[in-house]
Amino acid sequence: MTKSILLFVLFLLVNGMVAGPAFALDEYQLGPGDKLEIKVYGQDELTVTALLGNSGKINYPFLGEINIKGLTVKQIEQLVLKGLKGGYLISPNVAAQVLEYRPFYIHGEVKKPGGYGYHPGMTINQAIALAGGLTERASKDKIFLYKEQAKDKKLNASLSTQVSAGDTITIEQRFF
Repeated sequence: MTKSILLFVLFLLVNGMVAGPAFALDEYQLGPGDKLEIKVYGQDELTVTALLGNSGKINYPFLGEINIKGLTVKQIEQLVLKGLKGGYLISPNVAAQVLEYRPFYIHGEVKKPGGYGYHPGMTINQAIALAGGLTERASKDKIFLYKEQAKDKKLNASLSTQVSAGDTITIEQRFF
């Protein structure tokens, strides 16, 4: 590939014009710690920005308390649309988006262990970079991932393994 083609593909990826194969935003399920915004076109009073708590519920005008934990953005749009259509608005145009994703966690042999903001499509290698890199004693072969849905199940991982919001990464020491 020529340099100009590579730059063009990079431009498309950065601007969201090409979907990456590793991560589909349509499949992202909301959970505690996610911050989202719901808007109805032409109805500013129906705009809601909310940080999802452990209950998984938010208060929405006219609809009251709705449970959105585990739903995708598209499912939330449909839920709000169904609730507003007919009774309150004739043909509402609802849009929802995740403003901030819940954090992932990394500990073990990294320079700055802790919780960090998740970004769609993130790999363990990118997560390590956010944590300041590996320590001199870190093992590249003993990387483990604990998925948010199954925190007690330890999965073997590599630097190219995809990370999800809420996951925990452990980097163990290597033996000399």
